[in-house]
Amino acid sequence: MPKRPQALVGGQAVIEGVMMRAPGGVATAVRRPDGSIIARYDEHTPLTKRLAPLKLPILRGGVTLIESLILGVSSLMWSAEEASREEDRVQRATTTLEKVGFGATMVFSFVLGLGLFFYLPLILTDLVGVKGSIGFNLVDGVFRLAIFFLYLWLVTRWKQIQEVFRYHGAEHMTIFNWEAEVPVCVENARTRSRLHPRCGTSFLFFVMVVSILVFTFLGRPDTVGERLIRIAFVPLIGGISYEVIRLSARFETTWWGKLLAAPGMALQRMTTRIPADDHLEVAVVALKTALTGYVPRGVAQGKGVRGEAEPEDSTEAVAAAVPADGIASAAATGTNRLPGATGAGGGGPGVAR
Repeated sequence: MPKRPQALVGGQAVIEGVMMRAPGGVATAVRRPDGSIIARYDEHTPLTKRLAPLKLPILRGGVTLIESLILGVSSLMWSAEEASREEDRVQRATTTLEKVGFGATMVFSFVLGLGLFFYLPLILTDLVGVKGSIGFNLVDGVFRLAIFFLYLWLVTRWKQIQEVFRYHGAEHMTIFNWEAEVPVCVENARTRSRLHPRCGTSFLFFVMVVSILVFTFLGRPDTVGERLIRIAFVPLIGGISYEVIRLSARFETTWWGKLLAAPGMALQRMTTRIPADDHLEVAVVALKTALTGYVPRGVAQGKGVRGEAEPEDSTEAVAAAVPADGIASAAATGTNRLPGATGAGGGGPGVAR
């Protein structure tokens, strides 16, 4: 009897927690300062499922990238609020001013990222004095990759980010647990690898490489306007990178599929850490909530949660709550898979947090 395809899931680490995305909904679980866990759930249908034209190759990747960024920022804002909630405060809502301030910080960070990875390399390439169009874009790409690697290395030196990296590892290990079709729990997740071939770190690496190819067709930018217009091609670059990720997932057992995944897997040694059981417990809650809309008993209910449910010991019982309706896109840079299904087995972009 053939295996029943599992629902596709993906996720990302957030502040003191994990966000998981499954067909039909997005769940975020966070460890509060008092040690308790709270989870929220939001019903969500991707734009690529609501509008048929957006399912077209490359276009679907660009749409998924933008949509995932929006979902990721929303989860980050909520996790920041819950993770900083003082023990003696009673359900104090974050003020409008705080939310605006956090949103402004995220926008600033996004703009800074575009400048750091897409504009600064152009300035450095100018200083080198490369004249030819192809040579200019190759050197520009080398600088972009160098800045990307330097950025990751510097981030890993930041002591406070280590906790996020542990939740990142917990996210991967819990998804591997789900994909293995064994009961999703801390004990089973603990034995899994923290490195996943379709992590958002891999996606970012592909973005850096694909950008070299795309920008080569644009020639050498001589004016500020020509340089800024390159930013408009970021969704296209994201879309192509998305297709590469899908291709590598479809042929992940072949030598060249493994070759495509290798750089991202290596980078994940920088962006993940081995989690403790406390981190895995949060990731398990996030995954189960994403799949069913219900939280395990004893977990505080945030926005959108349908109620409490006894922790499921059967993978099949959890899977039955979600129809396996084909390939769904995972969150801003998340790992994802649909074991046992025909066609592509991997999905959308994600961001290593």
